[in-house]
Amino acid sequence: MREVLDGMPRMIVPIGALDQHGPHLPLGTHGFIADAVARDLSQETGTLRAPLLAYGVNEPASHQYPGTASLRRKTLHRAVNELIGRWEDHGVRRFLILTAHRFEPHVDALLMALSTRARTSVVDLLSIDISDIVESPPGREHAGELETSLLLFLAPERVRVDRIRDRPLEGMKEYRKYVRGKQPTPPPDSEGVVGRPSLGSAEKGRAIYERYISLCRGILMEDVDDPGD
Repeated sequence: MREVLDGMPRMIVPIGALDQHGPHLPLGTHGFIADAVARDLSQETGTLRAPLLAYGVNEPASHQYPGTASLRRKTLHRAVNELIGRWEDHGVRRFLILTAHRFEPHVDALLMALSTRARTSVVDLLSIDISDIVESPPGREHAGELETSLLLFLAPERVRVDRIRDRPLEGMKEYRKYVRGKQPTPPPDSEGVVGRPSLGSAEKGRAIYERYISLCRGILMEDVDDPGD
C-alpha cells in the first residue's frame, strides 16, 4: 500500500445503503452500483479502493420493508470521518467518496466529512444527469428505469425480470404526496417501486454506467494539492 500511495496518493471510498428495491432488485442495489464504479475506476487508474461501507441513511418509511436497515446521519458521518482521518494519516491526499443513494440526509452526512490535509469530493452517482438516456424522470423513481437498467447491465442475474411491475406516479399532486426528503416513499400498493422499471434495459445501463465512469475519472484525476499549500 505504501508503494501505491507514494506514486498516487488517492483513494476511492464507496458508500452503500441497505434499502429495499421492490421485488425485482436486491436490497444492496445502492452499494452494488457504487462499488462497481469504484472497482472499475480503481482498476483503470491504479488508484487504491476502500472496501464498500454497505450501510447508509434511509428514508424512515422504507423501514417497513423487511431487510432494510439504516444508520443515523450522525453515525454515518462519524464513521466516514474517522476512516478518512486514518487513511489521511497514511498519506492519502485525495478522496473520492462515491454513493448511489439520493436521500438528502445520507448525502449530507458524506458532504460533512472533513480532513485536515486531503481534498475530498463526494459524488452521488444518481444525481448525474442521464435524462438523455432514460425515458422516465430519474429523480422521481425508486427501483425504476434507472436502477433497473444499471443492474441489467452490471448483474443481470440479480434482476428478477419476471417480478418487474410498474408503479408510475401520475401528476404532481401524487408525486408530492409520496416524496419525503427528495426520495420517493413507495405507496402501500407499490411493493416498494416508484416508476417504470419495465423501461429498463442493459443497453441503457451501459450508457449510464459509462457516463458515471467518465465523470468520476475526471474528478479523481484532478491535481492533488501540495500538502504544504
